Amino acid sequence: MYKMILLLFTVLLSATAMANEVAVAPSVKADGLPPLGAEWLENNPYRGNALAVDIGRQAYNQACARCHGANASTNAAPAPDLRNLNRYCRRIGEAELRAACMRDNDAYFANVVRKGKVIVGITHMPPWEGVLQQELAWAIQTFFEAQAGGGRE
Repeated sequence: MYKMILLLFTVLLSATAMANEVAVAPSVKADGLPPLGAEWLENNPYRGNALAVDIGRQAYNQACARCHGANASTNAAPAPDLRNLNRYCRRIGEAELRAACMRDNDAYFANVVRKGKVIVGITHMPPWEGVLQQELAWAIQTFFEAQAGGGRE
């Protein structure tokens, strides 16, 4: 019972700390990446792009690391380990089904980044729309996907 209460307290404390987080734009620029425009794309156009991985690493460490862990390399952060976002998709052997799974994950990622995440009235992630350029958001996703081998499976 004590462990359950301690776990609940830890979760609530982490959620409270994250609720006070404000989205602050990273200073890194998306120079060199193809511009994407104002309307958000449905799929990550930078997947596998080495420059996007580098830019994404810088943007991630400036904007995301305080909650998700530096360099997407820690499981001790209060927010989810983003390296695991596509873990089920990576396990799918059939290429067409795996691609459909990745499209669904891209839609989920874009929605959460843009609108934030609120669960039971508690803000777990602030909205980044209007703060984070689409190019940087997709570069961040490209970065943490490139780190996925180090994530929990």
